Amino acid sequence: MELTKTQQTELLALARSVIRARFEHQQIAVPQDKLFSQKLGLFVSLHRHGELRGCIGYVKGHKSITESVVEMAQAAAFRDSRFPPLAIDEMDELEIEISVLGQLIAVTDTSEIEVGRDGLYLEHPWGSGLLLPQVALEWHWDRKTFLRHICQKAGLQPKAWEEEGARLYRFEACVFGDSQTF
Repeated sequence: MELTKTQQTELLALARSVIRARFEHQQIAVPQDKLFSQKLGLFVSLHRHGELRGCIGYVKGHKSITESVVEMAQAAAFRDSRFPPLAIDEMDELEIEISVLGQLIAVTDTSEIEVGRDGLYLEHPWGSGLLLPQVALEWHWDRKTFLRHICQKAGLQPKAWEEEGARLYRFEACVFGDSQTF
């Protein structure tokens, strides 16, 4: 899915206003773009001083894009169990990134995975995990390292993606943020 710069700006503003509204008890204005009614997987990532501060999302589209941005912005800011809830004094330093996911494509040959283009999602009888496309680029991983880390994210052994019952998927995403567009 491709979004215009205007659409990206509207969604980033929505995410920021939802988080700020938690502190200032304001009503939020939800953009009415027809495209935003689509149900797609979506993640909201928060960064502060270049470090991850929260990241939560849906792998598959359960709600409209705007509903997902509202819910996931709140969740990333206040309910990501890896971090304490966001404090109001962090708002001015907060960078927001949104990843709108494309369809999940079953991986039948790992050579299909293109680092930088694809994110990975692993379903396994003992756990599951997702890594967004930009993660492999940020950490300078090659395909083999990316596969090892998706297993680690799922809490599994490094080659668990090869095990019986494991299902590995790749996906593309429209990724954009306050400071840059990917």
